[in-house]
Amino acid sequence: MAKGYAEGPAAEEAERRREEAGQGAVDTSPRTRLAVEGSTPDRPERHFLGWVGDVDPDQLFSSGQAWGIRVVRRPI
Repeated sequence: MAKGYAEGPAAEEAERRREEAGQGAVDTSPRTRLAVEGSTPDRPERHFLGWVGDVDPDQLFSSGQAWGIRVVRRPI
């Protein structure tokens, strides 16, 4: 039988955080932000291009300025 939406490790982690918040525990998980990574003519290896909102991944690709683009979560 398939697991329900509120079962498994994700649900257990959410429940743990709710309990800690109720006890006044501090959230120590790192803050993240969506980042754009890709390759450019100057640097062919995949590298950080900028934060989503500061750079437009679609525009970078369509203009040919970057390729192999992906959007990932990075700590800030």
